[in-house]
Amino acid sequence: MKKIFVVFQKEMLDNLRDYRSWMTGLFWALFGPLILGGMIMLLGNTIRDNAEEALVLPVAGAENAPTLIAFLKQQEVIIVPAPADPEAAVIAGDINVALIIPEDYGEDFSIGETAKVQLIFDSTRQSAIVDISRAQNLLEGYDNYIGLLRLSLRGVSPEVMRVIQIEEVDTATPQSQALIFLSMLPYFIIFAIFNGASPVIIDATAGERERGSLEPLLINPLQRGWVAIGKMISAMPFAIFNLLITLAGFAAIFRFLPIEELIGVQIGLDVGALTAIFLICLPIVILACAIQTLIASFAKTTKEAGTYLPFISLIPSLPGLALAFLPVKPDLWTMLIPTFGQQILINQFLRSEPISGMNIIVSAVLTILLSVVVTFIAVKLYEGERIISG
Repeated sequence: MKKIFVVFQKEMLDNLRDYRSWMTGLFWALFGPLILGGMIMLLGNTIRDNAEEALVLPVAGAENAPTLIAFLKQQEVIIVPAPADPEAAVIAGDINVALIIPEDYGEDFSIGETAKVQLIFDSTRQSAIVDISRAQNLLEGYDNYIGLLRLSLRGVSPEVMRVIQIEEVDTATPQSQALIFLSMLPYFIIFAIFNGASPVIIDATAGERERGSLEPLLINPLQRGWVAIGKMISAMPFAIFNLLITLAGFAAIFRFLPIEELIGVQIGLDVGALTAIFLICLPIVILACAIQTLIASFAKTTKEAGTYLPFISLIPSLPGLALAFLPVKPDLWTMLIPTFGQQILINQFLRSEPISGMNIIVSAVLTILLSVVVTFIAVKLYEGERIISG
């Protein structure tokens, strides 16, 4: 350990002097919180502004349904003529939603048949969600209102339509209601860990080879394996520092931004949750430094290493984005996948869900075992002569 510490001390001093490298990693630590905070502000302001403003509904064929138009106006909807091609206008983003009333609407309505209308919208546009939802709710409300009137005119009690009474019990927590935002956190956290170690490892491996200082280091009376391990460990403080900065950034975002006013729920990261996430991510720090040390040792120049390592950081972090759209249950098999199990556990902590201690142990052990295997390969690489040339 004393020999490893000598290499660790030497690499730490070199890395601290090269402040441009670790400052680059610090930028990635702040990247996630800033991006997520900006998304919440942008989307929240858009939704709030749309909710406060009166609904402007472009209508084609308004003369075919005077009672429907009167109902909408009573609900403070502003009726405007629809463009000549409503579908093209929606696709182009000129309008959020359009109502098309066909000519045969009045005839079907007057004889008690089902009268059809078309509501044109693009459900993928987040900024239009509020207008789309309001238009759908108003049309459904009008449909229910007319249906009850028709039953009453025929001497049928409207209660006949109410077969069952649904009492909704929402088990969602405020954290789970903001799932789309919370599910991005594991991605940014792991991305920050890898990018915190990346500049340091590139300089300690490919950088030293390019400068010609690696060969004099390896001819010292020290096993080359200890050199590899010392270089790997020297990157861990920078990765841990990036992890701490990222978690502190997310905590600040959720604490000081008016998130409750913007998206309707309050997200809180207390000290306990932050500490738990930090401890869960420590095995990922070891794995990130081991993998990047191995990959960067193959590169002949810092430029070449710089093209490899960004892809290495993307591979383990991308599953975190998939969790936002494809929820995965925290089963044992998911914990057997390094980094993926930790991302699921982080999501559970953020959503205030109960967590199995066995899942935490299994995910940590598997990630550390993979780190040991990768470190062993890196040691063997350093013991060969090709490490000098890359």
